This record gives sequence, structure tokens and C-alpha cells, in this order.
Amino acid sequence: MRQIRPNVYAVGAIDFDVRLFDRLIPLPDGTSYNSYLIKGSEKTALLDTVDPAKTEVLLSNLAKLGADKIDYVIAHHAEQDHCGSLPDVLLKYPDAKAVTNPKCKGMLIDLLGIEDDKFITIEDSEILSLGGKTLQFIYLPWVHWPETMGTYLKEDKILFSCDFFGAHLATSSLFVDDEAAVYEPAKRYYAEIMMPFRRQINANLTKLDAMEIDIIAPSHGPVYNRPEFIVGAYKDWASETVKNEVVVPYVSMHGSTAKMVSYFVEALINRGITVKQFELSTVDIGKLAMALVDAATIVIGSPTVLVGPHPCAAYATFLANALRPKTRFASVIGSYGWGGKMVEQLTGMISNLKVEVLEPVVARGAPTKDDLVALDRLADDILAKHKGIGIVS
Repeated sequence: MRQIRPNVYAVGAIDFDVRLFDRLIPLPDGTSYNSYLIKGSEKTALLDTVDPAKTEVLLSNLAKLGADKIDYVIAHHAEQDHCGSLPDVLLKYPDAKAVTNPKCKGMLIDLLGIEDDKFITIEDSEILSLGGKTLQFIYLPWVHWPETMGTYLKEDKILFSCDFFGAHLATSSLFVDDEAAVYEPAKRYYAEIMMPFRRQINANLTKLDAMEIDIIAPSHGPVYNRPEFIVGAYKDWASETVKNEVVVPYVSMHGSTAKMVSYFVEALINRGITVKQFELSTVDIGKLAMALVDAATIVIGSPTVLVGPHPCAAYATFLANALRPKTRFASVIGSYGWGGKMVEQLTGMISNLKVEVLEPVVARGAPTKDDLVALDRLADDILAKHKGIGIVS
């Protein structure tokens, strides 16, 4: 039994072994599918379910708690890692009603085929009493789907935040017992899932400022019993503040682009700029995404394949464009053999980024002395731009 507060229990599943989420996102530290049971004096509510692969774990945990009756299943978010086992739970507890907002209800009907009469729909800030345990529903749109919401347990001052503030981290600790260890998985989670919605996240953070919150219980990762740690991190990540950092994702086929990257990275370091370099054929995209959270500049390194960028460089550019980091400046370095439109294609792929594109450096074959001079000039330009926005003294 994992008790958060009296009559408030964590009943979800820890997955230590999973290594890929949505067939897309690496999970080096596993994850958890958090579900919470709240027992009032009159009613019992289950907050979220779990991924379908872990349905039996959830049902077993409920049985161990003697939960022979559930009145409400709160559905914060329609994605299957939260609601995939909702049909099984409703089958096990036939008198239970699924409680959610109208938009999420429609999605759950479409995704899971749940019948209309199984739902109770609620509005933003609506109250549901369990008897001594009062639930207030908080709409939290676009963290990270449009229908996402949270639940605030008034008596215990617990915010059940769904994906907001989550971390893909499998740990036996119910609460965060090592903030330094949780920081990276939480930042990875933000970078991969939340970063495209920075504007909406800031609006939702403002909504939460007025609430007295002692505990944040997300849908993935451990529970925060010092919520200011994760709230402060989110305010930093979602702010407009960038750091004196350059991210250099690159790939090289015959060594020319690698030589340029090596020279360029050293030039940046010599100018006091922090560099985060990623070789794209072996990169952990989560690490790359995390680096993009704070960096003022991204410089993509690519050889020319046929007439365009290397596919690995194109993928990294597509990823950066999709994640929409607050990066201010961008450029391209690389090489070609006989011609092409590598630069034009890469810069054309970052339409979502509000960046100034600095003059690229492209060598024909191996870099010459003139190419190295051009790389120094690009490093000087980046330093000047960073000084211009006040992140270098």
C-alpha cells in the first residue's frame, strides 16, 4: 500500500523495463503510469487508469486496498497511457461513472468506444464531493493535449496534474527523494512533450499561482512533496530566457563536415560559449531535445546527399521545428561534392522557429583555410548576437 495522505493512495504501475514510448521517445529510466485512489466517507474516486499493458497491476492494487466499489473514475486525459484500461475498470466496477470534460468525453468515445451513458461531464472549477474529500476540477488545456485537465483535492492540498510536471522515471520511491536525480527526467519529459506548448504552459502556471498546493501528483514519475522544485523548473524552461549555449547536431559521411564541426566547436569554446554537440546517427533524441530547451543558438552540420541534407540532419531539423524551442539564432555548416540545395532545404524546414538565420558556411569537399576563416566569422557573429541579447557580458 502506497499512501500519499490518509485515504489517498497511489495504485498505478511502475514499468522498470520499457525503453520506448509511442514507438518514438527513448525511455532510458523506464516510466510509471500513475493512478490514484481517493476514499471519501460517502464515495470513492479513481483518478486515471494505466496503460493497457499494466491493467492487471492496477486491478491487483485496487483489490489489495479492498476497493470493492468505485463510484467515479476521473479521466484527466484521453491518451491511452492514462485511459487505455478505463474500459476494463468500468467493466470491473459497473456502477462507476467516468468523470471528465466534454472534449475528453468525445475523445474517449472515439478512442475507446465507451458508451455515452457511462459519463458525467464537468466544467472548469466544478466541485465534486466524496464526503470529507472535495475534488475541484481544473482545466489545463494543451499540457499536452487540448482536453487535458487536473484535479485539486482541497482538504489535502494535492494537485493531481496529469502529464503536467511529469517525468518518465521508474522508481520505487513514491515521493521525490533526490531532486537532482529527478531533474533530468523531468526536463527530458518537458522537452519532448511540453515544449511546443510553452505559451499555454505559462498560462496554466499562472492559473496555478493562486492555488495553495502542498503536493503535486503527476501521471508519470514520483510525487512532488516540495512542489516549488518542479514549478520553478517549469517557469524557467517555459520562460523566454535563453542561455549562452550553442547546440550543434551534425552528421558526417566522409569526414569533411566532422572536421568543420570540430574546428567550429573549438572556436565557440574559445569565445566562452557553452557547446552541446550531438552526432546524429547515434543520438538520443531526448538528450538533443533537452539541449534545445535553453540554447540561444542551433547550428546544424550536414553533408550533401544527392542535392539535399543528410536524412539524419533533416530529421533533427524536423524535430527542432516540431518542438519549437525558444532558440533565437540558427545556421548551417557542412559540405558538398558537386552542388545542391542543402542549406535552402534545412533553413526552409524551421518555419516554426522564431530565429534569425546567420550566414551558413558550406565547403566544397574538405574545408580550406578560407572555410575555416568563415567558421571563425560565424563564431564571432554568434558571440556578438549573444552579447546583443544580454546573455554574455
